[in-house]
Amino acid sequence: MREYQTFEAFWPYYLREHSRPATRNWHFVGSTLALLVLVFALVTRNWWLLLAVPVAGYLFAWLSHALIERNKPATFTYPLWSLIADYKMYVCFLTGRLGKELEKAGVSPGS
Repeated sequence: MREYQTFEAFWPYYLREHSRPATRNWHFVGSTLALLVLVFALVTRNWWLLLAVPVAGYLFAWLSHALIERNKPATFTYPLWSLIADYKMYVCFLTGRLGKELEKAGVSPGS
């Protein structure tokens, strides 16, 4: 049974699972690459490239969990919420709100 029943409850957990800046940075790289591959696939109408979108996004994220954070990616238990949270974290980073969100979740932004 899943511990979190709502996305609002899941979000602070997700941030705590990404407590190290290097983990968040690698997620940012993977998310950016996934978006770039998606746009390139759509522009070129090379539909086979759509298969590379999740690989691009998850490769960096999962490696960061294995090598830096040393925890199990939330994707394995909460696949949809994890994807949504990853892009919420991405947008928060781009808009300068990530530090505030991390602090609310009990994570030191620079730790």
